[in-house]
Amino acid sequence: MPIYDYRCLDCGKRFEQYFSYEEYGKKPATCTHCGSTNVTRRLPRVRVVRSEESRLESLEDFADPAALDGLEEDPRALGRMMRKMGEELGEELPPEFDEVVDRLEAGQSPEEIEKAIPELGEGLGEEGDDADLDL
Repeated sequence: MPIYDYRCLDCGKRFEQYFSYEEYGKKPATCTHCGSTNVTRRLPRVRVVRSEESRLESLEDFADPAALDGLEEDPRALGRMMRKMGEELGEELPPEFDEVVDRLEAGQSPEEIEKAIPELGEGLGEEGDDADLDL
């Protein structure tokens, strides 16, 4: 089924849209969030099958606790670490993960991201709790 990934250049949100092979390239993609046609196509990730041992070896950079020092003060470094760990999981992660990592790599703090995307923390705590999202 030809489903294509897009990012809206007006609202910045990511979305998927189905096009038949006849429609693709002829029918404009429309943002499902704001209705804009000012969008760009995102290329899907390429997957490489690796053993668990190989994936763990590539994460050895983070085995030393000293490698994690200062991540709270450097959102870009935190974003790079999260992207690398996400890639090594070998599983499909939700688009929200990519959005958070993109924002971190752009220099936005976790607190700023929580304010900009409050729905990320929904449903994480018990009912009546103020759930904080630790990024």
